[in-house]
Amino acid sequence: MKIARKHALIQEYEMFRMQKGETISEVQKRFFHIVNHLMSLGKNFEKEELNIKILKCLDRTWQRHITIKRSNLYDNNFIVWEAKEARIGN
Repeated sequence: MKIARKHALIQEYEMFRMQKGETISEVQKRFFHIVNHLMSLGKNFEKEELNIKILKCLDRTWQRHITIKRSNLYDNNFIVWEAKEARIGN
């Protein structure tokens, strides 16, 4: 059962996307819920892998509000969460 759960969570991680109407806080909560479960099952992640994954999952309304500084990509912080909570229309 542990292997089946791990494979299901890996698929959920790979398919992870921001849902319509979802706030950035809600995205963060869902993302880290999946990542934390996978880590508890023995899956390891590189910091840059998680940073890139979360940036790619955001919908296009957030693209212009996220500035990536190359040096920040490798910091311990997830730079995406510096974005403001306000939703921006199309």
